Amino acid sequence: MKKKTFRNLHRDLGYFYIGLIISFAASGLMMNHRDSWHPEKYTTETKSITIQLPEEDKINEKFAEDLGKQLGIDDKFRRHNVKKGTLKISYEKHDVEIDIATGKGEIVTFLKTPIISQTMKLHKSTSNFWIYYSDIFALSLIAIALTGTIMVKGGKFSFKERGWKLALAGIIFPLIFLFLLA
Repeated sequence: MKKKTFRNLHRDLGYFYIGLIISFAASGLMMNHRDSWHPEKYTTETKSITIQLPEEDKINEKFAEDLGKQLGIDDKFRRHNVKKGTLKISYEKHDVEIDIATGKGEIVTFLKTPIISQTMKLHKSTSNFWIYYSDIFALSLIAIALTGTIMVKGGKFSFKERGWKLALAGIIFPLIFLFLLA
């Protein structure tokens, strides 16, 4: 293939996927910080509660669902867990957290953040269509990266002279994190 064909492929794939690249990058940034900020939802009300909880081994899914009804939560139950002495119950539009030792906690009512919530769903979707589309997108990103390596003709800024060093650093850097986090 000629360099012009690679340049055209690089340009056209870049144009075609610009919206997806930006939405994945933006929602990826938000997901990186989801432990300290919940970009998918915003709180509309927080209510303090104090209740008597049974022994931890008696807290099961049925108990969590019934507790929600007792607390006046008319919402779709999603899940519950007990971790580090805290009971967490998640509903579609409510979160409940209760300290098991004291029985003190809160009910947080929230709404989904428009656009941001839908964008972040792209990272979590398991739809077959979306999986195949994402696979094509991933292959296209590889093509964009590879065609980008040959777009600059010879000289000190070419891939052969300078680009390979940056590419190698770009590969090594995430590998370091993978080994440090493993």
